[in-house]
Amino acid sequence: MFYAIGDIHGQKAQLERAFALIDADGGADAPLYFVGDLVDRGWDSAWVIQTIMDGQAAGKPWHCILGNHDLMLHQFVTAGNVVHPEILSRKSWLHHRLGGCRTLASYMGGIDIDHPEWISWDHANEHGLDPASPELIAAFSDAAKMAVPADHLNWIANLPLYLDAPDGHRFVHAGIRPNVAMADQTRSDLIWIRDGWLDYTADLDAMYVHGHTALDFPQHHGNRINLDGGAGYGRPLVPAVYDGTGWFTLDEAGRAPLRP
Repeated sequence: MFYAIGDIHGQKAQLERAFALIDADGGADAPLYFVGDLVDRGWDSAWVIQTIMDGQAAGKPWHCILGNHDLMLHQFVTAGNVVHPEILSRKSWLHHRLGGCRTLASYMGGIDIDHPEWISWDHANEHGLDPASPELIAAFSDAAKMAVPADHLNWIANLPLYLDAPDGHRFVHAGIRPNVAMADQTRSDLIWIRDGWLDYTADLDAMYVHGHTALDFPQHHGNRINLDGGAGYGRPLVPAVYDGTGWFTLDEAGRAPLRP
């Protein structure tokens, strides 16, 4: 038996609720898999990362893979990178829709997220600013380097791109390029893919459990399971359990089957 949690996106209260549901189901000491995207959009990204790190350090059988938002945090702090070719809208990581500002605020205790400079960054077009301005990026990047702990950055840098789990399950953040060997998958596909993956209905070499594409509720698609229930957009974070016979979601009423 093992448990899994979809994209958390800095939602402290929702993660605490998910832990409580898992504990109530008898899974306090069971393996737990996180599908990535721990940060952005919510207000408590630093707390989420620290909590998972602390759990692992305490010997809990917790496993986590890299999400694209986790990578964006790492790349901004280490290299000042805010623009990613996979984002077709060309919005920067610090745009309010992607949520990087809230992640930085979670590390910079006491910062006023409603300060005009932050509003200008969040809504650059309305305020006539260039979200890719080198001066603006440098100012935020310098502040981030001072605020984000090195152990958080090292932990993110060492997160795997996928993990195998019992009974033919494989965890990956976004998905895979179908009919391509795992050794030949690119990082970009594994943490960003949608086209060619979400519409793929044929059998795969494993049951892929992923997140990345927000739904209203986790869904079993037959050849894959998407656990991103939209916590980054204010919907509940729904933990799930595989008990050896099938998949179930958890809420205060107990287990509910998660079937194709």
